[in-house]
Amino acid sequence: MSDTDSFIDEVTEEVRRDRLFQKLRKYGWIGGVVVLVIVGGTAWREYSQARDAAAAQAFGDSILDALTGKEPQERIAALDALSAPNAGGQAVLDMLVASEQASNDQNETAVATLRQIAASPDAPKIYRQIANYKALSRAGDALTVDERRIELEALAAPGSALRLLAEEQLALIEIEAGNGEAAITRLQAILADAEVSNGLRRRVTQLIVALGGTPEQG
Repeated sequence: MSDTDSFIDEVTEEVRRDRLFQKLRKYGWIGGVVVLVIVGGTAWREYSQARDAAAAQAFGDSILDALTGKEPQERIAALDALSAPNAGGQAVLDMLVASEQASNDQNETAVATLRQIAASPDAPKIYRQIANYKALSRAGDALTVDERRIELEALAAPGSALRLLAEEQLALIEIEAGNGEAAITRLQAILADAEVSNGLRRRVTQLIVALGGTPEQG
């Protein structure tokens, strides 16, 4: 490389540096703002998480305090007086109230409370499903066998968190209708499911034996 070429390269590099420094002086504040936004966002997120955790703990403590009452009506009143932080918390409160209502021989009222949760558009889906399942379990003669079957089959759909529990209830409906073989078929399918819990497995096994069948482990 000639001296001329070397000199030209040096001048070109200096020009590039000058332009870079000019841009940094002109736009460098943007980088500072970006850093502040990132740091501020992280701090706000941590603060929000800590605040939400504290609120959840306080809500949980208030529920435990409300459940210390000696009588169901006392516990119901204490639960009703609480303020839930969100729709999910309200659904939990209402399900606890329904449980206390049922223990106080107010089964119809408990079912109505659970139905309200199940129909609430604001409550998380899983809570709506749980409330509906509990309502169906307590409905008794308020619903026909066919009505219960239709709603339980919806809960037993693939992907439902309560799928296997709903299948268990459907098997009980088959028993109620005198269809022992159909009940055993449903119960065997539950046993073969990879997601069956130990508790459900025990109940299903006992039912199959009681019906005269032989449990087929999956």
